[in-house]
Amino acid sequence: MSSKSEDDLIADVEDRLVKRFNTVPRGRVSDAVETARHRFAGSTIRDFIPLLVERRVTSELGGEPAHA
Repeated sequence: MSSKSEDDLIADVEDRLVKRFNTVPRGRVSDAVETARHRFAGSTIRDFIPLLVERRVTSELGGEPAHA
């Protein structure tokens, strides 16, 4: 089984968020994803970055509160 790169996982997160927040322009979702990802740029453990980005953007766009 091949593992996806962090970039691929972030792209999957962005696609899910675009579908979930279909009334929000894709550019706004993309910007929010990049901003959230940048917040974790200095993290040495990268495994949870896609999950943390998804939670942060979901909170920002009006979903459940972020826990990270």
